[in-house]
Amino acid sequence: MDHPIRLVVTDDLKRSRLTVLFRGLLVIPHLIWLVLWGIAAWFVLIVAWFAALFTKHVPLGMHNFLAGFLCYQVHVFAYMTITANPYPAFSGSADYPVTVEIAPPMEQGRLGVFFRFLLAIPAFIVAGVLNYLTYVLVLFAWILALILGRIPEGMRNLQAFSIRYHAQTQAYGNLLTSRYPSFNVGLDS
Repeated sequence: MDHPIRLVVTDDLKRSRLTVLFRGLLVIPHLIWLVLWGIAAWFVLIVAWFAALFTKHVPLGMHNFLAGFLCYQVHVFAYMTITANPYPAFSGSADYPVTVEIAPPMEQGRLGVFFRFLLAIPAFIVAGVLNYLTYVLVLFAWILALILGRIPEGMRNLQAFSIRYHAQTQAYGNLLTSRYPSFNVGLDS
């Protein structure tokens, strides 16, 4: 059965040496916007938690807001880690070579919603370890992209695995799905 949070990778592995060289600087405006959007998402999540606790559903508008934030987060993370080459839009639109598809809101159990943040702790720990390993891998990806003008497919897929697990963890924690993150290593494309 497919996970309701799918990472779709349509990247061609080519990298612009010039933007790779300055990637750390180019991503700064996105990191600022990510923090600002994240503050708003935190408040929406609190309201969505109460709504889901009483109605068993996250309201569509809140779901779409949190889903848009997650898409944008994935795009920025993919750009920052050299998993994708083009400069992402500030909107979180689905038109990016590494993006996430999120299922519409579904009914969730009240008990699972109530304990969601506690239940998500192990997944957040694993996601944190994977993110740390990804940041170590970025140094090698950065050097290879500067030398070759491309990134090896295996390296990109390992980074995409980390991004996918992170996205599924964020989606679980942010009430976008009641499905726990998966270690399934298949990439959707």
